[in-house]
Amino acid sequence: MAKRKRRPPGLRGPSSTGAQGMLAQLQKVQEEMARTQDALAQERLTATAGGGAITVTITGDQRIERVVIDPDLLDPEERDMLQEMLVAAFNQALEQAKELAATRMGGVTSGLDLPGLDGLGL
Repeated sequence: MAKRKRRPPGLRGPSSTGAQGMLAQLQKVQEEMARTQDALAQERLTATAGGGAITVTITGDQRIERVVIDPDLLDPEERDMLQEMLVAAFNQALEQAKELAATRMGGVTSGLDLPGLDGLGL
């Protein structure tokens, strides 16, 4: 009977159990991410600019839902100021939504040692 050569531990192929475990873990993460994204779509954040003259409501999945403009701002001579305040309110709302998404998605992927997730900001 011929003896089989054994590969050194570092040269062995991937374990099918390890690969199955990783696939199961990835599927679990994918399902949790989908649930988290659905929950984010239900969240509402509100940002204001101009001392409350402009209010923007955005969803957690970064969709602008509503813009409210104080009627006193609709003076045609105030157009430039109104545009600047709208930009400020939109940017503040988007930043809040990004922070919320990063916090919630970070909770889904925390503790996982999966290559590539670090570069995704998750």
